[in-house]
Amino acid sequence: MTDGDLRHEVERLRQRESELVAEVGRLRAGREPDAPSTASEAGVGTLRSDLLFTASDKTRMAMIVTDPNLPDNPIVFANRAFLELSGYAAEELIGRNCRFLQGPGTDPAHVARIRDAVAARRDVVVELLNYRRDGSPFVNELYVSPVFGPHGELLYFFGSQLDLTRFREMEGMAVRRGASFRSLLEDGEAGFCIVEMRFDARGRAEDYRFVEVNAAFERQSGLANAEGRWMRELEPEHEQHWFDTLGQVACTGRDARFRGAASQRGRVFDIHAVRIGSQAQNRVAVLFEDATVRLENERRREAQDRDRLVERDLVWRTSRDLLVVCSLDGTIHAVNPAWTDLLGWPAGSLVGTGIDAVMHPDEQDAAAQGFEMVRTGRNVSNIDIRLRTADGAHRWISWNAILQGDRYYATGRDVTERRALEEQLRQSQKMEAVGQLTGGVAHDFNNLLTVIKSSTDLLKRPSLSEERRARYIDAISDTVDRAARLTSQLLAFARRQALRPAVFDAAQSVAAIADMVGTLTGARIHVETDTNAGTDEAGRALPCHVDADPSQFDTALVNLVVNARDAMQGEGRLRIAVRRADRIPPLRSHPAVPGDFVAVSVSDTGAGIEADLLERIFEPFFTTKGVGHGTGLGLSQVFGFAKQSGGDVAVDSAVGVGTTFTLFLPHSADAGAREPARDDPGPLAEGHGTPVLVVEDNVEVGAFATQALGELGYQAVWVKDAQAALAEIEASGQRFEVVFSDVVMPGMNGVDLAREIRRRWPYLPVVLTSGYSHVLASEGTDGFPLLGKPYSVADLSRALRKALRERLALTFG
Repeated sequence: MTDGDLRHEVERLRQRESELVAEVGRLRAGREPDAPSTASEAGVGTLRSDLLFTASDKTRMAMIVTDPNLPDNPIVFANRAFLELSGYAAEELIGRNCRFLQGPGTDPAHVARIRDAVAARRDVVVELLNYRRDGSPFVNELYVSPVFGPHGELLYFFGSQLDLTRFREMEGMAVRRGASFRSLLEDGEAGFCIVEMRFDARGRAEDYRFVEVNAAFERQSGLANAEGRWMRELEPEHEQHWFDTLGQVACTGRDARFRGAASQRGRVFDIHAVRIGSQAQNRVAVLFEDATVRLENERRREAQDRDRLVERDLVWRTSRDLLVVCSLDGTIHAVNPAWTDLLGWPAGSLVGTGIDAVMHPDEQDAAAQGFEMVRTGRNVSNIDIRLRTADGAHRWISWNAILQGDRYYATGRDVTERRALEEQLRQSQKMEAVGQLTGGVAHDFNNLLTVIKSSTDLLKRPSLSEERRARYIDAISDTVDRAARLTSQLLAFARRQALRPAVFDAAQSVAAIADMVGTLTGARIHVETDTNAGTDEAGRALPCHVDADPSQFDTALVNLVVNARDAMQGEGRLRIAVRRADRIPPLRSHPAVPGDFVAVSVSDTGAGIEADLLERIFEPFFTTKGVGHGTGLGLSQVFGFAKQSGGDVAVDSAVGVGTTFTLFLPHSADAGAREPARDDPGPLAEGHGTPVLVVEDNVEVGAFATQALGELGYQAVWVKDAQAALAEIEASGQRFEVVFSDVVMPGMNGVDLAREIRRRWPYLPVVLTSGYSHVLASEGTDGFPLLGKPYSVADLSRALRKALRERLALTFG
């Protein structure tokens, strides 16, 4: 609100106040003849019932009435507006003189003017500072007027009050804003002026006078001392369109924005003109903003954009990589000529189609993952996807893509030859590994076969003593056991062994074999074991339960101990520790694996392992030991067992300091963990004619098993496949008490046969046997006992006796 607007509002309120006072006098003069003539005669109740006071109570202007005929001219009436303004209740005002509303800040001269007017019985208008009930000040314009009766007698004084506090605050704010605004205009970089338009007789703007200008305007326009002067006087040749434009603003009140040049050559300004005040004042405010630098920058950016567009077009047309623009649903919007050169697709034939139309069917999942990454704002890097060529072939393309707005932009590089070379390299490495493995197996098995062959040849000599005959037979038996261990280690490395997992405490297992470790290492190696994995919040020892094959765990631990012993050459310090771990660290280019693990560490003070050999120590038949000192399969067994059990093995070594191998296995939360029962070997026992069904497709093994069972006193019936076995059981009237079946057979395998027998004849036990089976490696035995090949007659006897005992327990409880 401007100063003029404030003055206009105050004047309007004063006029309204005079009209209301006149109306009150008119109403009072026309009252009933028998109405009381003074306030003292009527009392406050009569006053309130009078139409005068009813009207006064309804108005928003603060009003009070005092009675000069009573001592000290007390207040006899205050309307609602005055009560709200002062904060007092009516009973706190009635009967008191108005002076109690005054305070230390009230001007005594103003008070004297009111007192003199009351004494002279005349009107008075004065600005007076009063105080509200809460002590806050307010400024009011007080108009005091006497009210006379029809015979000229003084009835009371009528006082109306206009609260000026808000107007004073707004005036001060307007002044402050005006000063701030003017300071901003004076100090700003933008030119500013206020002009007053002059029109000719036809209503066309013919000139304008500068009412106010700032320094920036004079500097930009070159018009010195322009304030108060006419534009025609300053520039006689000034362009007419300036007058027309500003004249339109003054007449219509609509803003105008345009671009123009000032008198200073080479400068361009953006101009904003608005009307100020009423139409009759013909005044326009004009703001000048120098646009010269901005326009130069815009032209420079446009030139750079054109250059970039040219460069992009060149890249688009000459790139040997595939370039494509797609919407989020995979619809192609543009492709570059490389699609034609590389894949044979004409560019126009692909626009509007889905990119999945030219993908290999096997790549849909990978492409969907890439699309999802782009849609969620993540950049796609090096995703290899096969695309179909126009002639039906396929090529590998490595893609990178980013999201821009509602489209993604992708580049694809042909990596078909690279992938072919990588596949050749993998095949070469695979063949090298197979060759190394085959060579190692051939070397070790030839050694074992040499012992067997030599022993059998010697056994054929007619003059051989019984002592030598027993020695050669024992040599054959020991060699077979070594061959079985060799195949078991190979299967463990390949993660193809048939594990028999059980939940056990790794810490207890380590403690149980501690004495055996001392025997393996010798007296000059000091062995320490630490099975304290810490305590929980309640102070209880942390369990170290794992769900793994306990036999393979023991074998892995022994292999690590033997490896450490050999590294220390029989003298040093060996430490075995068990602890809990919350992750497997990054190993062999694989990231860390968070989780809950049990870590078993074997540390030695040996020679250490060189860094360039750490990558190969888990390869089968690779060893740093001398010839004849190890097969190179011990660490391979540890690695395979750890991987197949859901864990891993880490190695940390420093040459000349020592090595630490750490076996990580997943921790099991099974509270019912227990040590697995160990079978008591026991002596060979008579079969007592127990009928056994042998299922074996290999003729030599089937004949041997039947003969061996006959020697043990069993009645063995041999069939060559699962279907024959089911038919034999059905036809025999369920006379068989146990089934002994191979796993790997044509048609139905041994595990499926055992499941079918369990379904049809629940109390008929089945014992499985196998040298290796991918079914066992991936699925396990489904709870059926397994006798590994090669097996001895004693192993066969114990397996059948155990199965028969369990059958009796199930049958008779």
